[in-house]
Amino acid sequence: MYRLYFRHQPTRRTGDMNFFSTNNPNHSVDFQSAVLNSLPQDNGLYFPENIPALPTSFFKDLTSKSKADIGFEVAKAFIGNEIPADRLHQIVSETIDFELPLVEVSPCIHALELFHGPTWAFKDVGARFLSRCTGYFMEAQDQEVHVLVATSGDTGSAVAAGFHGIPGIRVTILFPRGKVSGIQQLQLTTWGGNIRALEVDGTFDDCQALVKQAFLDKELNAKLRLSSANSINIARLIPQSFYYFYAFQQLPDWENVVVAVPSGNYGNLTAGLLAWKMGLPIHRFIAASNANRIVPDYLETGTYTPKLSVQTYANAMDVGAPSNFTRMNTLFAQDHAAITQHISGFSLTDPDILHEIKTVYDRHHYLLDPHGAIGHAALRTHLQPHEQGIFLETAHPVKFLDVIEKALGTAPDYSAKVRQWTSKTQQFDSIPKDYLSFRDRLM
Repeated sequence: MYRLYFRHQPTRRTGDMNFFSTNNPNHSVDFQSAVLNSLPQDNGLYFPENIPALPTSFFKDLTSKSKADIGFEVAKAFIGNEIPADRLHQIVSETIDFELPLVEVSPCIHALELFHGPTWAFKDVGARFLSRCTGYFMEAQDQEVHVLVATSGDTGSAVAAGFHGIPGIRVTILFPRGKVSGIQQLQLTTWGGNIRALEVDGTFDDCQALVKQAFLDKELNAKLRLSSANSINIARLIPQSFYYFYAFQQLPDWENVVVAVPSGNYGNLTAGLLAWKMGLPIHRFIAASNANRIVPDYLETGTYTPKLSVQTYANAMDVGAPSNFTRMNTLFAQDHAAITQHISGFSLTDPDILHEIKTVYDRHHYLLDPHGAIGHAALRTHLQPHEQGIFLETAHPVKFLDVIEKALGTAPDYSAKVRQWTSKTQQFDSIPKDYLSFRDRLM
C-alpha cells in the first residue's frame, strides 16, 4: 500500500478531523464547514487531512456487527465529535435502513445490490446521510441553505427523496434534457415543496459546470447560502465507503477480492479507496467505464484529458470531466505508478452492454442494469484464476427498461413497482445552459 502524503497537517480540536482543499493544502476547514460550503473558493475539493486506520478488532468482529454500528464507526473516524455520538448513530441508522445484499451472479462473481433504497439507486446512501448531516447543522442556523445538485439520472432523485421536507433547506436539481430515463425524470420532478427541478438544454457536464460556477460566484454566495449534494460534497463521499465494509461482512473468504466499480464521477471508486486505506483488504479495483473512458485512458497513458461527454445506455456514467479524479489523484499523491498498481481501467460500448445483459440473463438468470453490466464484464474478462470479484450493481433495472428491452427483446413487467411514480405530476422548468439564466433562477 502507498502512504498518503499531505504537505500540510492543520491544527484541529481533539477528536475532530479537518478537511483541506485539493488545490491548496494550507486551506482547511472542519466537517460542518466542508458540508455546508461544499466547494472551496479555489475550486478544489475538500479531502480529509488523513485517512484513519480502523483497529484490527473492528475487522475481526465485522461479521457480528450491525450495519448501523459499522457505518457509525467508519463515519466517526472522519467526523470525530462534531456530531454527538448518539445523533451520528441515528443519522447512520436512518441512512441505511434498507438491505444491501451481496448476491452470487456467476462463479467467483458477486453483485453488491445497492438499489433497495427509496429511489432504487446507490445514491440513496450518500444523499440520506448528507441530508441528515445538513439538517443537524442547520438546526442552530438562522439562515436557509440552498442545495444545488447536477444529475445525470440517479443523483437528483436520491437527493430529492433525502432532502424533501427537511426544514431550513431548499434544493434545486439540474438535469440534462432528454438524457435521463423516464422513471429517473419522474423521480426527480414530482416532489414539489422544497424541491425544484430545472431541465437544462445541454449535457450533464453543462449542469455540473453551472453548479460549480455558482459556488465561485461571490455576489451570489453573499446573498444565498449555497451547498451541494453532488459527490463533490464530502458528506456524500464518506457514507459511500460504508457498503464496501457491508460487502466483506457477507463474504466468507476475504482472499484476493477484486472490486469493479461502474464509474462516472468516480465518487464510488474514491469511497472504495477510502475503505481500503482504512484497512479493508481489497486486493485491487477496476474502474469500469462506458464510452466516456477518461479515467481508463489516464490509467493507460498517464495523461488526463477531460472531454465532452457522449450519451450511452449507462447514462448515469455519461461524464466527461469527472470531479472525483482530483481526490483519487490526491490520495495517491499524484503518483501515476501508485494509482495503476492498485487500479486498472476498463470500458464497454453500448452494443457490448446489451450483449452482457442478455448473456448473463440467459446463463445465470440475473438481470443486470446497464451500469452493473459494465462492472460484471470487467470482472468476467479480467479476473485471474486466484481472484474473486464483487461489482457494484448501482441501480435497479426498472430505471432502464428501454435498454433492457433492446437487450432481451422484451422487458419484465414492473408496472406495479413504478405506479407510485407514474401517478404523480411532474413539476419542472426548462433553461438554456448559460450561467446567467441559471443565476437568474436562483436569485
